[in-house]
Amino acid sequence: TKCAIILGRAAKEKEIREFEIVERISFPTEVSKGPDYIIGQLIHHIKEVLQKEQLVQEQLSGIGISCGGPLDHKKGLIMNPPNLPGWDNVAIVKRMEEEFKVPAYLQNDANACALAEWNFGAAKGCQNIIFLTCGTGMGAGLILNGQLYSGSTDMAGEVGHIRLAEIGPVGYGKAGSFEGFCSGGGIAQLARIKVLEQLQMGIRPGFCLDFEQLNDLTAKKVAQAAEAGDALAEDIYRTSGHYLGRALAILIDILNPEIIVLGSIYERSGKLLSEAMFEVIERETLDIARKGCRIVPAQLGDSIGDYAALSVALYGGEYENGFSNI
Repeated sequence: TKCAIILGRAAKEKEIREFEIVERISFPTEVSKGPDYIIGQLIHHIKEVLQKEQLVQEQLSGIGISCGGPLDHKKGLIMNPPNLPGWDNVAIVKRMEEEFKVPAYLQNDANACALAEWNFGAAKGCQNIIFLTCGTGMGAGLILNGQLYSGSTDMAGEVGHIRLAEIGPVGYGKAGSFEGFCSGGGIAQLARIKVLEQLQMGIRPGFCLDFEQLNDLTAKKVAQAAEAGDALAEDIYRTSGHYLGRALAILIDILNPEIIVLGSIYERSGKLLSEAMFEVIERETLDIARKGCRIVPAQLGDSIGDYAALSVALYGGEYENGFSNI
């Protein structure tokens, strides 16, 4: 829905992992105009930011790009993400390097956010990390043994595709998936199912009084009702929390992380999810693995996307080989 340009100023010594966000510009992604137009807008706004800060192009040290996948970060290609129709093997890294004469790097947004929370947020100092987006969709960024893990085809961490039930809300093209039960879109679907049951029995929930309002249900609207004490809304989030716990239990037993960082929805509505989530984790996971893992909300809040892109820019290809000084 939007693009953002963020200018960051890093510490002179790379070992000091900190920087300040100097300037930010955001603008709508006019998808219908195609990749050439949008990349042209990105380039235009980068130059605009530099001019505003009275910087010349030669003062840039690198460019980081955080984007939804699928993509090939080694070749610098965006490979037709579902939210960017028409972006077929778009060589965005090459375009940026040709324009600005500095190294450019590409990562999917979940990996980039994992890097951000690792360097500047809740997972700072950890070696085995799972970051879960928990937003419109559900994806994971994996840092294992101090290295970002992308898999053999850049598809590691697509945990939203895991099926948790034979039937249920649809997410990532699969009914009953992790994304179906636990993303923002999935929680909205779950709410429509449960509210429809009530309406057909002649019961009108306070946050959705008739059939016409079904399509207006969102995860945020249901959360607000749950926080106000609506029993049905609480039950919707309890169901989502149950399946969140099931998915995390699988990840804990397989990957044995020391920390799981949950973004977006869990940041805002963790208290509605956590009781059911922890009940399942307590029951399903191996004792030693569970006790060795903390589950926390993301720390960077609404700025995580900014820190994500800047983390990719700051450390470039270094994260693939691990950070020796962490």
